[in-house]
Amino acid sequence: MSSQRPRVALVGQPNSGKSTVFNGLVGYRAVASNFPGTTVEALHGRATLGGRHVDVVDLPGTYSLYSSDRAERVTREYLLSGDVDAVVNVLDASLLARSLELTLELAELGIPMVLCLNMMDEAEHKGVKIDVERLGEALGVPVVATVASRGVGLRDLASAAARACPATPPAYSADVERALTAVLEEGRDALSMSLATLPPRHLAMQLLGGEIGTPESLQDSIVAIRAPLTASRGEDVDLILSAERHAAAMRLFEDVALVTRARVSWRERADDIVMHRFLAYPLLAAVLLGVFVIVFYVGEWLEGLLLPPLEGMSEAIAGTLPGVGGQLLAGAMEGLWAGIAIVLPFLVPFLILLALLEDVGYLPRVGFLMDTFMHRIGLHGKSVVPLLLGYGCSVPAVMATRILEEDRDRTITAALASMIPCAGRTIVVMGLVGRFVGPVAAFGLYILNIFVVALVGWALSKLMPGRGPGLILEIPAYRQPALRTIAAKVWLRLREFVRVAWPLLVVSSAALAVIEAFGWTGSLDMATRFLTWPLGLPAETGVPLVFGVLRKELSLVMLAQALGTTDLGAVLTGAQMIVFTLFLLFYVPCLATVAALGRELGARRAALVLGGTTGLALVLGLLARGVLVLTS
Repeated sequence: MSSQRPRVALVGQPNSGKSTVFNGLVGYRAVASNFPGTTVEALHGRATLGGRHVDVVDLPGTYSLYSSDRAERVTREYLLSGDVDAVVNVLDASLLARSLELTLELAELGIPMVLCLNMMDEAEHKGVKIDVERLGEALGVPVVATVASRGVGLRDLASAAARACPATPPAYSADVERALTAVLEEGRDALSMSLATLPPRHLAMQLLGGEIGTPESLQDSIVAIRAPLTASRGEDVDLILSAERHAAAMRLFEDVALVTRARVSWRERADDIVMHRFLAYPLLAAVLLGVFVIVFYVGEWLEGLLLPPLEGMSEAIAGTLPGVGGQLLAGAMEGLWAGIAIVLPFLVPFLILLALLEDVGYLPRVGFLMDTFMHRIGLHGKSVVPLLLGYGCSVPAVMATRILEEDRDRTITAALASMIPCAGRTIVVMGLVGRFVGPVAAFGLYILNIFVVALVGWALSKLMPGRGPGLILEIPAYRQPALRTIAAKVWLRLREFVRVAWPLLVVSSAALAVIEAFGWTGSLDMATRFLTWPLGLPAETGVPLVFGVLRKELSLVMLAQALGTTDLGAVLTGAQMIVFTLFLLFYVPCLATVAALGRELGARRAALVLGGTTGLALVLGLLARGVLVLTS
């Protein structure tokens, strides 16, 4: 093993509550959403399971080990790497029959396993009663019932991990079992070493189903073994094996579960409105407008409450040192209080509302509603997942493009995701345009952003012809959000600001203060004049735009510092604020997003995205300036 500690992998289908279980075992380290497809890379943590210190790995959700999806392939390759000592298979108990198909695939790997029957409350709501002991006996592994969102059963799961053992593989029809046996017998001496390291039954399933390349010496034998199956069943072998696994899962479900009358509550009736063909879209607009209004007014109230005393405090402290030292301290203090009084008032309510919409289960329904719209711009509804994530942070949004099957779709969606107003850009929109121009103008920028993203998506689809597959998106049940989970999720997302952005605010503000002390600001302003002059912006706005490449929040904070006042309405016109913010919405994203684009798309395509978005930002800024001048 590559690690001295035992390594336990969490494996489950999308939206089974796997990341919630992970957070319950290792502490809150992953954003767990009521939204399938949000985990796209392996997450690592440490926990004590069964009295032993272990490494816990949360693998991307997968419906099958035979999937061709990029994110799901990560799971299969990790499980076959030889670095996994045990598997915790997390199942959605309310969808047990479907979930067991992955369980039966895992059983063929021979890795010690524990079953975690999660969402037992949802199963009971649907009228599904599961005999946990009988399921454990049938599979030969420990089975633990949990409600991970409330912490129920997680202690028992941690204890059961020490008793993990290989599961009993399913028994298929006699003709399929004969074919699998024949594959192994024929290949015993001919298999290459790389294939021979795979679990025997899993290897036989892959060779028989054509999931991996067949060694040349075995090709004739495998064809001869497949022929009777194809002739008797009238289907391709891969479909036969899938049907056998489905039938075995259904038999197991019928043996261990009893389905009674489901409880009908508001959750079932809510979709009559939320997913209505006509009413759904006005409701969606109302929800988005409601989020905007709440964030704006709460943020404005908190900023007005916090800003005056913090400004007075920083001036008093800075006055204790003379010369450059005093200016350096004053700059650092400006960055410190700006994080408290300018950024957090808008960021925290936005993150709270985003977490609520995720956990309730509304965002997947937005993805479904937007499917037709996405098709019209040449993509499909699955691209909505990265775009919606972009409103929180552009980095996971770009990474989430891994869930898309086609390289063309990944490229276009990543480019569009980099233009979505993330939390940092939202702070600039709210704190600058919203505060000094008005909430209507700020909301108009969001509407304009949606229109431009759609137009760019349509144009890119014409430049890169193709048609993505249709949308298959699981719509999860509505769930009552837990206050503890909401708080933990908000802190997890806020932690990046506290650890990365806030120190950058302090350091950048101090650096700008030193630059001003030595009289270098004029040179820097002239160096960026090629950008600010055509946009009709003061020369002093150039440096804040440059620093915005580090973090978008920096642009707003440093704008106030560069102009010498937090009352930006006194030194900038409304038109200038709108042009500044519009340019910032579309030009080069933050460095972390640039790095993510490079990893997902490669250096060449990432550079094209950055150049294209910056050019688009300049064009939009010029157009906005012209329109605002004509209409003023």
